[in-house]
Amino acid sequence: MLEKGIVGNLECIVTEEKTARAMGSGELAVYATPAMIALMEETAYKSVSAELEEGAGSVGTLMDVRHVAASPVGMKITCKTELTEVDGRRLVFHVEAFDEKGLVGEGTHERFIIQNEKFQQKADSKLERV
Repeated sequence: MLEKGIVGNLECIVTEEKTARAMGSGELAVYATPAMIALMEETAYKSVSAELEEGAGSVGTLMDVRHVAASPVGMKITCKTELTEVDGRRLVFHVEAFDEKGLVGEGTHERFIIQNEKFQQKADSKLERV
């Protein structure tokens, strides 16, 4: 059952593929903001997926984060999420990312519970209208 307080934790290592230079979000070999956001989304959705009914999933709809410190290639990143609000199908998470020296990003992430098959069919139907 979905209740406030569910937490998630994931880790990754900053690789060249996750740098701003490689992801097109800057010129430097530091952890890219899009990579941090992707880790935050993954951590959040995985933290609640086991609590959803069969056939259901969640999709991200809002990300409001600050990237406050740079992390070089080779550094470990740890992401922590906490479900802070459940409002019907709307889920709100507090998200944080840390490297081995401290906080690198934090903010709020919103997801909505969906029925996977129905959602995919609706998205795919856009191809029929082109």
